[in-house]
Parts: sequence; C-alpha cells; structure tokens
Amino acid sequence: MSVPASVFEHPAFDNHEKVLFATDPATGLQAILAVHSTVRGPGVGGCRMWAYESSADAVTDVLRLSQGMSYKNIMADLPIGGGKSVIIKPKGDFDRDALFQAFGRAVDSLGGHYISAEDVGVSPADMLSARRTTRHVVGLPDGTGDPSPVTAKGVFLGIQLVAEKALGKSSLAGVRIAVQGATGHVGSYLCEHLAKAGAELTLTDIHEDTLQALAKKLGAKTVGKDDIYDVEADIFAPCALGSIINEKTIDRLKVRAVAGAANNQLATREMGAELMKRNIAYAPDYVINAGGIINIMGEIDARFDKKWVEGKLQGLKSTLGEILDTAENEGRPANLIADEIARQRIEDARAGNLQAAE
Repeated sequence: MSVPASVFEHPAFDNHEKVLFATDPATGLQAILAVHSTVRGPGVGGCRMWAYESSADAVTDVLRLSQGMSYKNIMADLPIGGGKSVIIKPKGDFDRDALFQAFGRAVDSLGGHYISAEDVGVSPADMLSARRTTRHVVGLPDGTGDPSPVTAKGVFLGIQLVAEKALGKSSLAGVRIAVQGATGHVGSYLCEHLAKAGAELTLTDIHEDTLQALAKKLGAKTVGKDDIYDVEADIFAPCALGSIINEKTIDRLKVRAVAGAANNQLATREMGAELMKRNIAYAPDYVINAGGIINIMGEIDARFDKKWVEGKLQGLKSTLGEILDTAENEGRPANLIADEIARQRIEDARAGNLQAAE
C-alpha cells in the first residue's frame, strides 16, 4: 500500500476532527491519537498497543478504529463521541509505566477532547500509569475496571440473536461456533458464555498453551490460527484483530453468519456485500461489541449504574435485530445499513448543536 502524502488524503480519513502524532524519545513512545467526532461529547475509545509492521499500518488502524468508535457510541445512544489511540509497541525491553505516563501527557494535551481506556495490548494497570499525567482516562482498576466481561456479554446476546435470525434457532444448544482470538480478554469470556449455553466450539489463538487449557476446560476443539477460516460451522466469531474478512479469506468461510467482538472485521465496506452474496449474515461489529464502552460510562457519569448497563445491552440486541431485519427485507448489506444510521445520527446531532448555538 502506498503511503498518502497527508493524512487528509488517507482513504480511512473521514473528516476526523483531530489527529495527534505523539513521540517521547526517553520512553520510546510513538503514538497516534485520533478524534473522529465530538458532536455528542468528548471522543471516547481505547488505546491499542501493537507491534505494527509500519507506521502507515498504525495510521490506518487508528483512523478506522476512531471512526468505528463514533459509530459505536452513537448507535448505543451514548452522550459521547468517538476517538481511539494506538501505540507502536517499542522493540526490546521498555519501561511500561514510564511509557504510559508519556502517553497520558499526550492525551492531556488534547484538553479533554479525547478520553482513553484500554484496548488490545493495554491493561487497567497501564491506564493507572497514564492517570498519573492526565485525568482523561477510564477503565481503571478502582473504577469500572476491565470492560471485557461486559463486551463479551453483549456479543453473546448478539450471537443469540444472530442464531435466531440466520439459523432459526431459539437457543445456542448444538450450534457450531468457530471463535478466533479465543484466549483474548473478550474472547475467553465469550467462550465461557457460549459453552455454558451448549454451543459446540472450535477455537484458535496465537497463544497455543493458553488455547489448549481453555479448550480442555470448555470441552472445545482447536485448530491452527490460519485454519479457522476453513472450519465448517454455523457462526464464525472473530475476536482478534480486524480486516480478517478479506479477498483471501471470504471464499474459505463455511458458515452461515459472522458475529464477533473484533473491531473492523471487514477489510473493506464491499466485503459486506460479498458476505451477502454468499448468504452469510453479518452482525456489524460496532453494534454487537459496544458493551465495553457502555460499561465505562459509569466512570464518566455516576448516573450510569449496572442496571443501566444491562438495559443498554438489551438495547444493543434490539438495534442489531432491526439492522438484520432491514438487511433481509431490503436485500442490502447489514454493514451499509448500520453505517447509514450512524452517519445520519451524527449529522442530526451536529445540526442540533448548530441550532442550539444560534
């Protein structure tokens, strides 16, 4: 992929309000913070630390993820906007506490327009380190903590709905589900929910020892990380990184639905239409996986308690059902329908803000 001369020409740039490139040679920090929209409130979204192959890959990831957070937050009807950050993981040994303190300073420089939490490769303890240099972080151990269990609960509810809509199943008993990223923060909690519901699981992950232990605990099968696409199953649940539904993998899928926790599962928007051509239902990722950000709202505003969180999770399930029904009735890809709804809600909020200012 050629690198655009400017972030403005980047194909994933979507009129983002702010994109900050932050470095700190003393700690090895190389971070990108992207605020997509603040029309409903500060941009909120996690920080991901990953060993990206190039800085161009990191830019693409943060732009797509921050846009996804705007869509996720507004589809969940939360009073916040969307943002995201990525840290290019330093090579070799590094002082993790110092690195995240430096990251906190970068967050603080945005003056509250961005609030961070943890994502892939980042823990609540890391957010505590960042908290030493900024107050604009959530997902702390003494707050709502790790959002993964709530994210997993929301995805589980979504998978139940997908099984009903795409398979005609009133329960997950005997439903065959292939889970990618099974030992991750969200994936492991999700697998426990699915196993308890009687699903037949086939799991994969890059962490082989942990994978085998989880499979033994849940009575699940395992396959190699690249073999998960070839598994004959009812539902494929991606719970690792994004862009895994692409030109190389889509024809290998032997499932009737895709529903999982990973962000940006489709390499391109066109992949939604390709899934539909193959009669594979798709649960838009930023709708089904919004449980974590819903949970974190308790740290932003004390009014949002556990009862409110549970109600919002049920609301996500209802929204997903409406999207899947519209896709079925109109013969259009579910991801495009979800995008249209999210964009319209953002524009309506922006128009409302302008009206109020006048």
